[in-house]
Amino acid sequence: MLAVLAGIDWLSNRRQQARWEAVRAQALRYGLSQLDALHHAKSEDAVRDLMRRDGCQDAQGVGGGGDLGADVKATDPLGRRWVIQCKHRRNGARGSAVGTPDLQVLNGTARPVHGADVAVIVTNGRVTGLAVTFAKQQRLHVVDRQTLAVWASGSRPLWELLRAVPPPRRPTSLS
Repeated sequence: MLAVLAGIDWLSNRRQQARWEAVRAQALRYGLSQLDALHHAKSEDAVRDLMRRDGCQDAQGVGGGGDLGADVKATDPLGRRWVIQCKHRRNGARGSAVGTPDLQVLNGTARPVHGADVAVIVTNGRVTGLAVTFAKQQRLHVVDRQTLAVWASGSRPLWELLRAVPPPRRPTSLS
């Protein structure tokens, strides 16, 4: 009897923790100064957590050595598979710009290696004009400093901020 009561208490506590975690995730917001101050690995965690906040329950950080151009992978509520490469700049807008080589790596691996429907590069810094042009040509999405600020503030999910995001993979109640 005590074991059953202990099990019920444990399960109840786990459910309460899950509810509180969901509430905290919904309220997740970052300012650019907070993102700028993060270590690059923590900035990848922040992007993962923003995807989770927006309903990508399977969002996971996969960055590190040998990540093949993916730092975060997630599936949005409409079934699209997202592959995100993060380029954190310690000096924010004053840091080095993200250029075409970074986008070429993402382009070469996001779809064929990681199965992306949506390939994205996220930076708290700047992006060169050539990189933006290349991204458009290759159906890649660039989240620059300004877009990151809007997304991190909690205004809307990332897929509502980007242009030409592919349609849902499967019909859902949201589509």
